[in-house]
Amino acid sequence: MRELNPTDPIGQNVIKLISNVFFSVFVFSVLIFTVIAITYQPPDPWESARTLTRVFTEFENATFQTDNSVLKTGEDIATAPVATPVGSLAPINESTIEKSEEELVKNVTLKSGCNDVSVVNCSDLRVLITIQRFNLRAFKAISFLDYQKPVNGSKPDECDVSWRFRNKKEKSWRRYRDFRRFRIGFKDDCSYKVIRSGRWHSGLNARRPRSRVNATRNGQKPKVAPPSRDDEINDTIPILGSDSSFRKGKYLYYSRGGDYCKGMNHYLWSFLCALGEARYLNRTFVMDLSICLASTYTKSNKDEEGKDFRFYFDFEHLKEVSSIVDEGEFLKDWKRWDKNHKTKIPVRKVASYKVTPMQLKKDKSTIIWRQFDGPDLDNYWYRVCEGPAGKYIERPWQALWKSKRLMNIVTAISGSMDWDFDAVHVVRGEKAQNKKLWPHLDADTSPEALVSKLQGEIAPWRNLYIATNEPFYNYFDKLRSHYKVHLLDDYSYLWGNTSEWYNETTILNGGRPVEFDGYMRVEVDTEVLYRSKKRVETFYNLTMDCKDGINTC
Repeated sequence: MRELNPTDPIGQNVIKLISNVFFSVFVFSVLIFTVIAITYQPPDPWESARTLTRVFTEFENATFQTDNSVLKTGEDIATAPVATPVGSLAPINESTIEKSEEELVKNVTLKSGCNDVSVVNCSDLRVLITIQRFNLRAFKAISFLDYQKPVNGSKPDECDVSWRFRNKKEKSWRRYRDFRRFRIGFKDDCSYKVIRSGRWHSGLNARRPRSRVNATRNGQKPKVAPPSRDDEINDTIPILGSDSSFRKGKYLYYSRGGDYCKGMNHYLWSFLCALGEARYLNRTFVMDLSICLASTYTKSNKDEEGKDFRFYFDFEHLKEVSSIVDEGEFLKDWKRWDKNHKTKIPVRKVASYKVTPMQLKKDKSTIIWRQFDGPDLDNYWYRVCEGPAGKYIERPWQALWKSKRLMNIVTAISGSMDWDFDAVHVVRGEKAQNKKLWPHLDADTSPEALVSKLQGEIAPWRNLYIATNEPFYNYFDKLRSHYKVHLLDDYSYLWGNTSEWYNETTILNGGRPVEFDGYMRVEVDTEVLYRSKKRVETFYNLTMDCKDGINTC
């Protein structure tokens, strides 16, 4: 058979045929693409913001009506721990302990024989190494960062040790402290062993020295003498300082609007919108640290003004990641400038949320002052972030963490259960009474129903923490026949008038005691719930009712 020659009629026909096939495929592809381009309806670029709003909130008279029994903030929403701060300590693990032992062998002549087994020398580095190894096996939920040198306990065979740590489930890098008493014994080869570990904060001799205040000040006794305080909390208010510093700054100032005294979820949604706009405009946000707590969280069942932002949220972290200034300091600096200078500070007053952040991006004024004096619905801060602005303004959730003082309570509760507990979230309150939206919730969270359902989920006699908005303490008594039940009120001593939290918040509040209110209870309940080994939720675990009411699943 002879080969085809392109000059032959047959070869030319084959080439033409192949060319026509490829051209037809190309034309057909172009036709399909054209049809798709004409008929395709792209998703609304603002739909994601609206969907998030719907998921996060529910509107009734333009206020947020969400489930207030759980509160998520930045450290809960983050998908991974934040970057380790410069200078932070690496966790102590088995390899670091082995290195300590190698150094010990190099530098210390080890005793032979068992001559001294009647007395435990707490200052012996081998005691610390023994305790470190015990803790690694006993407390797998936490990372140990550093230890203090052990000191003598109350008996010859006891040693008290203090250490700093962080919880592995916590996304932030905040550090906490524990101090425990250990009973130390000897193995057959005369090396040390831990016979028994004390409970949370049992090693009183290893506790940090008590903070002391001057006995008198202007001839008066101090109102509060805290037994100790968390030295790692720095929530002092930043001060601008000089007139020149103030004049060189660029500020975004929000007047109070309709958000004031609304629920805390509403407050956060609006506050983070304002903070997000300040970041977008590259300006310092002027922040009002005074919060009005909605009646749903207060014992008086009335809105209560004058609550400090720092009672609820980590102001130190907020200062580190955001450019903010306290409203009181800002207004004083502004007033002082106007008094001392003929030239007034350039101010751009914005009367409507409809003036978008994009329109203000190039504004050169020292102060952009958003004023929310309009009627209801138009005077909410979060309206600034609606519509096209949602594409440009990102709410900085990572900037908002719960208060370290409240997190110390969370840590104390979790530590008292040795970090080994399960939890159930029982939503009752107004939802259980609203049979129209939640027809089965009341019955499905009854004591009998809880006993029946939890026995299939939680092993008997486990530590069981119940996070709930049920006000009646004895409501869960039937569970006590099956589990070691823990409720938030079991730990009221952690915020009582002899507690570290009470003393520190009283100082922060100018010597006036602070109520441990309903919102603080929600914050603590939420974080203890997240630290459990197994978590049972109300909706989809205990009841088939939808979280947001009928037909919302």
